[in-house]
Amino acid sequence: MTDMTRRTAIACLAGASLALAGIAPAAAQGWPEKPITLVVPFASGGTTDIIARTIGMKMGESLHQPVVVDNRPGARRHPRRGQRGARHAGRLHAAAGHRRAHHAPGIYKKLPYEFTRDLEPVGLVALTPNVLVVSPSLPVKSVAELIAYIKSHPGKVNYGSAGPGSTEHLSGELFRSMTGTDIVHVPYKGGAPMITDLIAGQIQMAVETSPSAAPHIRSGKLKALAVTTAKRSPAYPDVPTLDESGIKGYEVTTWYALMAPRGTPAAVLQRLGAELSRVLKQPDVSKRFEEQA
Repeated sequence: MTDMTRRTAIACLAGASLALAGIAPAAAQGWPEKPITLVVPFASGGTTDIIARTIGMKMGESLHQPVVVDNRPGARRHPRRGQRGARHAGRLHAAAGHRRAHHAPGIYKKLPYEFTRDLEPVGLVALTPNVLVVSPSLPVKSVAELIAYIKSHPGKVNYGSAGPGSTEHLSGELFRSMTGTDIVHVPYKGGAPMITDLIAGQIQMAVETSPSAAPHIRSGKLKALAVTTAKRSPAYPDVPTLDESGIKGYEVTTWYALMAPRGTPAAVLQRLGAELSRVLKQPDVSKRFEEQA
């Protein structure tokens, strides 16, 4: 067995699920014998990274092996940047993914993996609303004002995302389609660098996942105009939904789940599921997730 095959890794694909790969049945009883690598195919600081580090640290404590987060954002503007983590994780003992791994087949003609064939679910980690946020420099205070501004400046308003095919990208395209507005997509390597440019006014808007946006909304560095869920978020009780704001039927929820590669020993899947459930019930983890919506 090579050093690579002895390693256990969990990879986080941004937006919704996590997964495991390459664990030999003979190794299941003593698993994990070595540090676990949590692969995040986005830059550090984004929602997937925040969730991965939170559950990784806690799971590592009870598994008695360190969980090392490995950010693999890939090359800028690469249309399959978010798929690299999935492919990389498939070659390791464990991998983690999110919503993009699930909806990618509907976006890309060719992929290095197949979601339903190559992955098995371990457990749901979190659900989060996206938040329509704008740069403080943009002279708007509501969704209606934003739409009017965009229509008076066609092709001049840029919206950012964590990359092509990310939840921010698809949420932005849904906004564009349902409002009939002309906005320009600007992809980044992850949510964190995108928010940096949004705060600086390099781009004007984003439909960002809540954990990444929350601290900047609270500090006043970003303006929250609406949430994407059907009902208002307890984290933003005064922020209306996009449906309330006139975009009837708009609803987006980003989910994150732990996944394992097909063929992972049942004992390992059960251990991971039990550990994940235990971690999510811890008061400090619940509080952290609730604070970030």
